[in-house]
Amino acid sequence: MSLREYIQRLDQQKKLIHVREPISKRLEISGLLKQMEPSPVLFERVRESAFPVIGNLFCSKAAFADYFGIQVNEIIPFLTAGIQNRRPPEVVSEAPCQEVIELEPDLDSLPILFHCDRDGGEYISSGVVLARHPVHGQNADFHRCMQFSKTEMAVRVVRNRHFDKFLRDLKQIDVAICIGNAPNILAAAATSVDLGVNELEIANALEPFQVVRAKTSDVLVPAETEFVIEGTIYLDKTYAEGPFVDLTETYDVIRQEPVLEVKAITHRRDALWHALLPGALEHKLLMGMPREPTIFRKVDEAVRCLDVNVNPGGCSWLHAIVQIDKQSEDDGRKAIEAAFAGHSSCKHVYVVDRDIDIYNPLEVEWAMATRFQGDRDLVVRERAPGSSLDPSADAGTHVTTRLGFDLTAPLETAGKSFRKADFPAVDVKRFMSP
Repeated sequence: MSLREYIQRLDQQKKLIHVREPISKRLEISGLLKQMEPSPVLFERVRESAFPVIGNLFCSKAAFADYFGIQVNEIIPFLTAGIQNRRPPEVVSEAPCQEVIELEPDLDSLPILFHCDRDGGEYISSGVVLARHPVHGQNADFHRCMQFSKTEMAVRVVRNRHFDKFLRDLKQIDVAICIGNAPNILAAAATSVDLGVNELEIANALEPFQVVRAKTSDVLVPAETEFVIEGTIYLDKTYAEGPFVDLTETYDVIRQEPVLEVKAITHRRDALWHALLPGALEHKLLMGMPREPTIFRKVDEAVRCLDVNVNPGGCSWLHAIVQIDKQSEDDGRKAIEAAFAGHSSCKHVYVVDRDIDIYNPLEVEWAMATRFQGDRDLVVRERAPGSSLDPSADAGTHVTTRLGFDLTAPLETAGKSFRKADFPAVDVKRFMSP
């Protein structure tokens, strides 16, 4: 199923909200998307652009699973299989994403949103950035891009990531920014893998698709993506990027970031612009969910892991809730250490038993209230560099303290009960009048 087919299905199921009144890409679309979250919304008439905008497509694991026809508890093995069984997509010579080719590009023609009033400019936040290295091959990941002229953008490049290595090796690099992608491509681009692994091969294992060569470089782009912005990013040419809302829903600082000079824009004739709200549920899902398989794998090597939830309450980055089948008294601590190994940016890890619903914060808190003793079950790791996204970490160094909470019940209960009582199941219809 393509992204467009999925959108059509949402429409047929009356799950897609249509906004037919004219609306501005400056503050209005983002504000309405946030208020309508998690409902998908299609803005048919954007004042500043001929292209419609769609957002809130994948705000929950349920929506992501629905696209692929799987259950929520099947997402981790599904993503894991994609990483393990990756395969190259088919290369074609013609594609819908190149129905219109603009070699004199004008970014002002696109509905690039101005999201919040303190933003440094109009931002692309849903773009999958594709680049090719002569040794390491092609890479796909997310980089926010702030427009500052008709043909230029400042690109936030996180240091010591794969794309940063590409750019520092080559000093300038051709890229293709793809907007309007199916969730297999979005999830794969957000996955952390070894240098040299092509994320589009992971996406193709999740759901087969075709790629086509970009018009101005050798980069291969998804054939059915809605928009492709092609250009060159220069390491030594920089521009002040920011402020912008981060995953934590707080404003990031202004930095001097590399400049992208746009050479071409290609798109479908009836292209849809995918808006991804910074710090909102769809952003959190695409950041946090791809970390769950790596945490699961590491924990399962140490103990019996049942499930992992990198939850929105923890910014889908800084917290992980791990469900295990406890076999020995130190399994909780083993799971905590393994979870930190599986996601180095994690700040707090909560380990629970199999009877706790890790998607229900009330149950997790109940486990903390009834099964946790701070002097016995709290794991404190020495201060060390953590996530740059954490505003409470030390400025500059990002040094933080990591905590693990073993919320599992002891195997030897000494006569105490650690299980909730079950109420009897009664057929409500027998006792309620129609």
